Amino acid sequence: MTETTIPMLPCRTSLIDSVVAFYTALGFDTTYLQRSPYAYAVVERGPVELQLYGMKEYDPASSHSGCYVLTENVDGLHAAFRAGLKTAYGRVPTRGLPRIGPLKDMSYGVRQFLVTDPTGNTLRIGQPISEDPNHRPAPKETFARALHMADLFADSKQDLPGAAKIIDRVLGLTDEQPTPVQRLRLLVLRGDIAQRMGEAERATELLEEAAAVPLDAAERTSAHDALARLAELRD
Repeated sequence: MTETTIPMLPCRTSLIDSVVAFYTALGFDTTYLQRSPYAYAVVERGPVELQLYGMKEYDPASSHSGCYVLTENVDGLHAAFRAGLKTAYGRVPTRGLPRIGPLKDMSYGVRQFLVTDPTGNTLRIGQPISEDPNHRPAPKETFARALHMADLFADSKQDLPGAAKIIDRVLGLTDEQPTPVQRLRLLVLRGDIAQRMGEAERATELLEEAAAVPLDAAERTSAHDALARLAELRD
């Protein structure tokens, strides 16, 4: 017998239609939808099924609900989700609710991105890029560790001020210096965080500084994801 796990995610009752529309934009089919006596919806995309139940007083801004989806084509899903959201919303939403995040190679062995629906549920879409299935310890090198921890604070913990503090501390060091690629990644992530916190002027300064980091051809290849995010944030 084969068992299947189906995530059940909360949804603010008044947002059920916009949430269903969001998943439709991602390529999900709505296989069930009711609005009374309580809101409930089921959406499916291939083998992935999500069930959403309504709560009248649910606060999307404080939501920590979500699930992890493993895939063998994370780049393809990221591109498909972005295209669907751009068609539905006229732009690719990268901050606020809903939003889709950038692709990143994480230090714990997966390549992933995050997508958050209008009611605050976050789907983490990931593809293993390492044969080691164990969760890796945080890097010990100063700037690699800062990137690792800031990513966790910004996305997994959703603590943007905490992530900003980590990056600001290491960028202010005088006895150590990051590699050009590390500096670029730190500045792009910090600029991304500033945008998400509504600090437009600070974000512009950080992203301009990131754009000015000199990189050779090999470094540009290594920093492909960060450069793509930089271009998106400056657009």
